[in-house]
Amino acid sequence: MPNQQLRSKKKTLLSWSSGKDSAWALHVLQQDPSIELVGLFTLIEQKHNRASMHDTRIEMLHRQAEAAGLPIELVFLPDECSNDQYDAIMQEYIATAAHHQVECMAFGDLFVNEIRQYRERQLQGSGISPLFPLWGMCTRYLVEAMLSAGLHAHISSVDLNKLPAHIAGKRWSKDVIASFPDDCHPCGENGEIHTVVVAGPMFKKHIPVNVGTVIERNGFAYADIIPLG
Repeated sequence: MPNQQLRSKKKTLLSWSSGKDSAWALHVLQQDPSIELVGLFTLIEQKHNRASMHDTRIEMLHRQAEAAGLPIELVFLPDECSNDQYDAIMQEYIATAAHHQVECMAFGDLFVNEIRQYRERQLQGSGISPLFPLWGMCTRYLVEAMLSAGLHAHISSVDLNKLPAHIAGKRWSKDVIASFPDDCHPCGENGEIHTVVVAGPMFKKHIPVNVGTVIERNGFAYADIIPLG
């Protein structure tokens, strides 16, 4: 019976942004007896050699994967990556994952239908099913659950059209969320903020960090979250 149960688990890759939503998706999946997590994958902007949108150092991604006890694969996107190039790169990655008997790919999206539908189209016909473990969760409940469980994340990027630059680098907390304008989503689901997680129930250990320089680029403020030790 135990062997039969093990075989029934679905081999799953998690899209790893380095932020709180993908980290909480990891936490949810870790508790799902039907899921066998086999790794993380992250999109890297080759121009800056950092995680797309979150601007996370590659060293930090490896430290996060180590803390989660999972391997991580980096998928590099060329400079000025077009939609067609992006689609081709992802299709190649998906095909490779399917060849290695991956059955599911999971994402930390909350409610933006266009993003979910895009991911579903990407996987259509591949033999890999999309999973959205956080989809439709009440935002108030989600924020409370994350913070109460000890999730510790720093805000790594800020959309300057929506929030001031000084938010970059701050710890994502109830006090910081309370300072957001009413039209800003507390989890940044509309791109207001992105985060880098350094601790939480999904990790085996805390990752010590230093918050470095904040720079402004292309309408965003980016805080350098630097792993220590």
